Amino acid sequence: MTLARNWLLPEHVEDMLPHESWRVEGLRRRLLELFRTHGYELVIPPMLEYLESLLTGTGHDLDLRTLKVVDQLSGRLIGIRADITPQVARIDAHLLNRRGVARLCYCGTVLHALPAGFHRTREPLQIGAELYGHAGVESDIEIQRLMLDALAAAGLRDVHLDLGHVGLFEALAKRAGIDATLESELFQALELKDVPAVMTLTEALDPVCKDAIRRLPTLYGGPETLDAARAALPAWPEIVRCLDDLTTIVSALSPRVGALLVDLAELRGYHYHSGVVFAAYAAGSVNAVGQGGRYDEVGAAFGRARPATGFSIYLRELAALASAEPRRPGVLAPLLDDPSLQLEIDRLRASGEIVVTDLPGHETNRDELGCDRRLASKDGAWRIVPL
Repeated sequence: MTLARNWLLPEHVEDMLPHESWRVEGLRRRLLELFRTHGYELVIPPMLEYLESLLTGTGHDLDLRTLKVVDQLSGRLIGIRADITPQVARIDAHLLNRRGVARLCYCGTVLHALPAGFHRTREPLQIGAELYGHAGVESDIEIQRLMLDALAAAGLRDVHLDLGHVGLFEALAKRAGIDATLESELFQALELKDVPAVMTLTEALDPVCKDAIRRLPTLYGGPETLDAARAALPAWPEIVRCLDDLTTIVSALSPRVGALLVDLAELRGYHYHSGVVFAAYAAGSVNAVGQGGRYDEVGAAFGRARPATGFSIYLRELAALASAEPRRPGVLAPLLDDPSLQLEIDRLRASGEIVVTDLPGHETNRDELGCDRRLASKDGAWRIVPL
């Protein structure tokens, strides 16, 4: 009985077989090359870090998703990363220590203690890009354009972009003087679009803040939502700045997406993000195919506060939606001690052809090799002929 179970993996953990693996790897190369041509430098953080480092600056939003173990060398708790973004923020703040703008990208496996959804893996392959050192809306636009370019490079069309701004709720909560407990309860109610709960929780607030917070769940729709928000929300400087930034982003990105929606009750990562938040959706997936936002305060936990914005994509989920590249058939080569044959094999492989050596005793399994041609000697030269 034990032997029969040795091949089983933990729940929500899966192998990637050759076809999927090559699709994911091809997409990884394509996107990293895209990031490189936009000036983003590659970093590779470790899988393991001391727990304090992994969770510092994230508002502990990642705590429940992070697997913890005891380091046998130090006796301290270490975590297996559930998100690479905080690690990249640590690298920018503590290791690179640049004064100007830094553009960094990454790709690696993360591990979630619990799956984010019933059909989602606990071991996503995360790829993303982060921009540090610029606080203006221009860097928000650059990052969101890069994410849309990455999705287009994967063959996704008619992408829908959702925009929000956690600064709106943050400004209203600060003006209302609410405590941390009520703030957390309101955050959860707004995320769930639970209007009755929002009504109850805001009952004791001053009339202006109460009315503004209650209106947030209703401010959802196309770009015209921003006009409605200017009429519905108080014209405080911090509110106006948030709406101005969203208006600028909408103007810049609307021509690049199939649809653009504004959701002013979207507080994804509220205790982590500090400004514009965004998510991209595509046909065939109920989950966001890419998401991110501004997180200016995270670097402070590592001794150096820096403006920051970025996005991340789960590659396996994107690969499942991406345009499939046709599998390229290979060339079967005989196993011979012939220098001219080896030279031809080397030439074909250098040109990108798949060449598989025909090992003895496996003639009946040739269909598994994926070859539709073979190398044959004709007129003193090696030529490709149909198999």
